[in-house]
Amino acid sequence: MIDTMEYIKRAHGGDKMARDMLVTENMGLIWSIVRRFSNRGYDPEDLFQIGSIGLMKAIDKFDLEMDVKFSTYAVPMITGEIRRFLRDDGMIKVSRPLKELAMKAGMARERLEYAMGREPTIDEIANEVGASREEVAASLEAGAEVESIYRPLGNDDGSGGCLMDKLLGNHLEDEALLNRMVLKEVLKELNPQEQRIIFARYFENKTQTVIASHLGISQVQVSRMEKKILLELRKKLNA
Repeated sequence: MIDTMEYIKRAHGGDKMARDMLVTENMGLIWSIVRRFSNRGYDPEDLFQIGSIGLMKAIDKFDLEMDVKFSTYAVPMITGEIRRFLRDDGMIKVSRPLKELAMKAGMARERLEYAMGREPTIDEIANEVGASREEVAASLEAGAEVESIYRPLGNDDGSGGCLMDKLLGNHLEDEALLNRMVLKEVLKELNPQEQRIIFARYFENKTQTVIASHLGISQVQVSRMEKKILLELRKKLNA
């Protein structure tokens, strides 16, 4: 068993071996999440590769000062990466070779960005995967992310929310929990009033009108604050 926090610290310092060790150590975690999607008609190996991208993102973005286990942080990242792939794949029908190239290009982009400290060019990605510039560009376009699940569905009448809440209604309770684990950690950075608004809206299912009454402010003020908070949360979650 490796010292996870020490290896993450070394990985953040550019130690590729430490990063690879973390990936190897957490392969079982990826497979446990892949099994949740075993009835979707996709090759488990393909989903494992997608999940690996999520794990690498979790390694690179994990805050060592955050009071949370790495696995707690990584599970929603891995799950989210797979879900985005399934959602996007269902909306954009492309050939299997193009999908496979998209996966290779996505992983190559992650590796190069980590190694170079910047976003790689199409030519650099193409050279990494051994494909033409045009093929890589087409694959990345086909696999482009659709609108964020955290987009606010802004109505000022208290019926708003974000797309994540609509999607959660179609999933099992344990999967809903995975989506919210990291969100709760990010919420800790909000001030007390902001926390009360978000927890009341998305964890207690209260309307903006009810929240406004409890806080002694108007429903319009709650709506504006909620939108501002969601915008900041999306920036942090997608950083």
